[in-house]
Amino acid sequence: MVSVVQALPDSGGDEATLNRLGEGLPVEAREKLARASALAGELYAGHSLGTGEAALPHALGTALIAASLRLDLDTRLAALLFAVHDFLPDASDRVTADFGEAVAALVGGMHRLKGLRPMIQAAAGGTQDMQAQAEILRKMLLAMAEDIRVVLLRLASRTQSLRWFADKPGPARESVARESLELYAPLANRLGVWQMKWELEDMSFRFLEPDTYKQIARHLDEKRSEREGFIGVAVALLKDELAKSGVTAAEVYGRPKHIYSIWNKMRGKKVDFENVYDVRALRIIVADVKDCYTALGIVHALWQPIHGEFDDYISHPKGNYYRSLHTAVTADDGRSLEVQIRTPEMHRHAELGVAAHWRYKESGGPTKAGGSYDDKIAWLRQLLSWRDEITDSAAWVEQFKRAALDDTIYVMTPQGRVIDLARGATPVDFAYRVHTDLGHRCRGAKVDGHLVPLNTPLASGQRVEIVAAKTGGPSRDWLNASQGYLSTSRGRAKVKAWFAAQEAEEMLAQGRSAVVRELQREGQTQANLEELSHKLGFKHADDLYLASARGDVGSRDLQVVLRGVAPEEEAEIQTRASRVGESPILVVGVDKLMTVLGRCCKPAPPDPVGGFVTRGKGVSIHRIECANFRNMVTRNPERLIAVEWGGGERQDLLYAVDLLVEASDRQGLLRDISEVLLREKANVTAVKTQSKGGAARMNFTVELAGVSQLERVLTLIGEVPGVIGAQRG
Repeated sequence: MVSVVQALPDSGGDEATLNRLGEGLPVEAREKLARASALAGELYAGHSLGTGEAALPHALGTALIAASLRLDLDTRLAALLFAVHDFLPDASDRVTADFGEAVAALVGGMHRLKGLRPMIQAAAGGTQDMQAQAEILRKMLLAMAEDIRVVLLRLASRTQSLRWFADKPGPARESVARESLELYAPLANRLGVWQMKWELEDMSFRFLEPDTYKQIARHLDEKRSEREGFIGVAVALLKDELAKSGVTAAEVYGRPKHIYSIWNKMRGKKVDFENVYDVRALRIIVADVKDCYTALGIVHALWQPIHGEFDDYISHPKGNYYRSLHTAVTADDGRSLEVQIRTPEMHRHAELGVAAHWRYKESGGPTKAGGSYDDKIAWLRQLLSWRDEITDSAAWVEQFKRAALDDTIYVMTPQGRVIDLARGATPVDFAYRVHTDLGHRCRGAKVDGHLVPLNTPLASGQRVEIVAAKTGGPSRDWLNASQGYLSTSRGRAKVKAWFAAQEAEEMLAQGRSAVVRELQREGQTQANLEELSHKLGFKHADDLYLASARGDVGSRDLQVVLRGVAPEEEAEIQTRASRVGESPILVVGVDKLMTVLGRCCKPAPPDPVGGFVTRGKGVSIHRIECANFRNMVTRNPERLIAVEWGGGERQDLLYAVDLLVEASDRQGLLRDISEVLLREKANVTAVKTQSKGGAARMNFTVELAGVSQLERVLTLIGEVPGVIGAQRG
């Protein structure tokens, strides 16, 4: 696309410039443009942007690009006033009073996107590769803009910056070009604005790869006369054949050559310049879809189609609603030719994309281009599907592709990395998203430099810094939904996993202590623990410790191995569950087999139970859903044995059962719960309480006659004032 901005005037009052700004608009619209230009000239005089470009020419250039895209009056006014927030303390009120709320909203949106510039620069030049973050940055730009015209203005502004760099090379040119190529050009493609996409790509490529750019440009220039002669013959032949077929309202012309596109095809297909099909290219514009396919048939009849080079984007549009027929053919002399076929409406959309939504009728009102555009505009809210040009495969890309625009926020780490989170996420969620260990050690947070509570919901565009302890773990309060510390399933899962690991460590320590105590009693403190573990059927000493903590290995088992006495010579081991010595468990098909109730799950009748044959103490009994039981059976399925309760619940047999009580802490709470247990004749053998932040968590081990008594006890505890919930542990 030829630049519409040549030598821009130094002020906004130039008549020729105003005429170009108002092209396609009603005459009365030009008065507003003149006032906006005058205000811009007054405010921007003598000021430059960070790139070094003067502010006023940049505003005029951006507005002229908006005019070339045929955007509406409000958008062109906003382009002129893009920087008023930098100069007027009451900018929003001033713009609203002079130009209306719609223009003020667009200008405000541009100002907010400008605030993201440091974030984008940090992502491009910081510790993270720009390409690795490009996809999420594009989505962030869309998510931050309530009106898609703000994004179009951002693209126009970037295009103007590159045009300025073409004449005034500066130290920032390369970084701006790379950012444009990886972020803004693909975004223009998403929005279907190919008019800007090609220019952004070609100019960025020119700045980043000047030698390659010049080489391809030289090839194009050397073949210009030959190419133009070939295209001229092809155009004449096609027009004649189309007319013979009744397709009279057809435009046929040579298509512009885009250097970046040629280079991409050379690189992607690993071919040289001569074998790139669209070096010689035609475009055919016909009246309707039927004529598109008629023209395709004529093209394929005149020249030999190249296998694998036909794409039907009419039947299957691209993700940005681009529609056209693409084919490549070989002429009689062996030269290739690429052909695009489309209708005028398809062509308008291909060139302007979403910008066509704000074209202007002569009556002065904004209109949608084409009667069906209301349906087409729906794809704006589906842009995050990014059906093509997805970045290199990485685990997080798939998650980003599925993210919903309205349900995602984008925040930044102090190092400039952009992080996407579900709306409502807190600093704790952010910490766990960055790194699990950072989440565990999170103790405070700063948002945009200010300390905030850890349950503060974050918003897009914020910079978040976590204050972390050197060591430590998460708080159980984070799992309390009512306190709002965590809103993401990822964060909650990480916290639960940490506490589960801590409990495993505690069990390991308990089991190690039990084994060491038994070794001391036996006077064998120097015993080889790995060898001892192998004798008891375990691969490692840690497995022995865990089994000891669960009750699967007792002191008698250790004594048998340490003393070298055969198990059958040992005295009969009585079941731990029985107070009178009679086992409550019947082992199916076996008479009088020694059994012991597992301490890990504490089964009680009528729980569904299973048996596991241990070494040295008979059958260990567990609840069917017990995780330890399932793990043991998975490792040694041959040691599974069927068992059942004998005779139902009996009052002469008592079973140890764990109770978990959660409550709002208050004075006398433990006393009231203990009175319930006393009335129900439930003997308490162990109790552990923890109180923090007004919440109490109590673990009781009690002896009960069975599950029916357990259910009655849980119901009565649940009725105690302040108790939130009571359940079996």
